[in-house]
Amino acid sequence: MVNLADVRAARERLGGDVHRTPLLSSRQLAEIAGGPVYLKCENLQRTGAFKARGALNAVRSLSASERARGVTTFSSGNHGQALAWAAALEGLRAVIFMPTSAPRTKVDAARGYGAEVRFAGTTSPERKAAAEHAVATEGLVMVPPFDDARIVAGQGTCLLEVFEELPTPGFVLVPVGGGGLCAGSALVAAACSKATRVLGIEPHTADAMTRALAAGEVVTIAPPKTIADGLMPLAAGALPFSLAREHLAGTVLVDDDEIRAAVRFLAQRAKLVVEPSGAVGVAALLSGRVRLEGSSAVVILSGGNVAPQFLAEILATGE
Repeated sequence: MVNLADVRAARERLGGDVHRTPLLSSRQLAEIAGGPVYLKCENLQRTGAFKARGALNAVRSLSASERARGVTTFSSGNHGQALAWAAALEGLRAVIFMPTSAPRTKVDAARGYGAEVRFAGTTSPERKAAAEHAVATEGLVMVPPFDDARIVAGQGTCLLEVFEELPTPGFVLVPVGGGGLCAGSALVAAACSKATRVLGIEPHTADAMTRALAAGEVVTIAPPKTIADGLMPLAAGALPFSLAREHLAGTVLVDDDEIRAAVRFLAQRAKLVVEPSGAVGVAALLSGRVRLEGSSAVVILSGGNVAPQFLAEILATGE
């Protein structure tokens, strides 16, 4: 398991190489949601997403012999480019397995950091199998996207920053894919603020964590269809699930139209470019699926890596 000491150690390990991202208030969201709302802008993080935190913590936790072998992972995009960046920073070889449907912007970013990108199917199990084959045949070290203690601890540093500025928010709304950010946030909240409820936000077609919590065990869902391409694992990670089951207050589901509306709101009202996966917390507030009733909320905007053409389409749709 992972605890607050691991998260604090991760922050020391990261040093000044990740941004302390801003925590911005939103008057318009507050009026809609019924309480003060703060946006934790991980869309402004290194590599454009919170994933830089976990990836760099994992890379800097490797032994000398592991570093010499190089690293690999399986990712729809954000973790892949974060690991590519972390490996470049530390001078390591990186091989990233992405789906054939990966957004071009994320592929180009990983390559721009010097990683080798290989494509493997359209689902997480296909990418994972290809990466595991590379581990077996090329000696690479696996750095998983979410089901790893080093990753969870690194992601938890995001909420650690929040609590230093805003000690007792009523709610924290966290996007959920494989669960690394959700689990890290939930364990930090449990240790730092008993009054804070952490809610995981999922697309209604990609509800692996919601189903796992209902079943009391990790479950596998059918390949989901959603514009939130970073929230599409077929199952929550075993470690994130165990932490979520202990510390998460619950989950909330949003649909693609609500996510589009959130992306538009953030671009037009807050002047922030946020990818669909990063906008699900705002979607939960705009849709009324989460009402604050005078309490405060922190919404983690987990990433900003959206293709310009797709963003233009979303913005045009709302006109």
